[in-house]
Amino acid sequence: MKLRHLALPLMASLALLTACSKEQPASTADATPIAAPQALDVLAAQGKGFTAGALMAANPVYVLFDPQCPHCGHLWESSLPLHGKVKFVWLPVSLLNAKSTPQGAAILTASNPVEAMTTHEKSLLTSQGGISASSSVAPEVEAAIKANTALLDRLGATSVPFVVARNQRTGAVVTAAGAMSTETLTGFLGLAQP
Repeated sequence: MKLRHLALPLMASLALLTACSKEQPASTADATPIAAPQALDVLAAQGKGFTAGALMAANPVYVLFDPQCPHCGHLWESSLPLHGKVKFVWLPVSLLNAKSTPQGAAILTASNPVEAMTTHEKSLLTSQGGISASSSVAPEVEAAIKANTALLDRLGATSVPFVVARNQRTGAVVTAAGAMSTETLTGFLGLAQP
């Protein structure tokens, strides 16, 4: 029994090691918390992102990510093998530093956001800082990224990547912060193991 009590704090500590945390709270006009059961509908209606994977899949998986977060890069790579059966919607947020918004805008407005994201994450994960992006961001794109960041706050998330999905086995709306392996992500989404 004591081992179980020790394991929970240890697991919580390890979860923090697989996610990037925000340094300062974002100010939002609407700070109404979003409960997990409503999260998918709210993100579908209010989130601004790009789609990767199986575009016709019925149950999208929403990922709020900061372009400067290496854990988000690891989750991107873990999601790639699932693109044939899962529709991912990636929503850029700005939490970590001054590069977050311009890089998020560059990915969001790219002619091929999936290709831009792949290039960006490879660069970020090899310590090259990600894609270069203009510090001049169109006001509507900056507003979209700020709105995504406010959604992250309203979801009660304190770190990225933050995943919101419907588990295919249980039908429950599930959320998780942090990077996952492809196998863990497959289980989290309730997909059949390959």
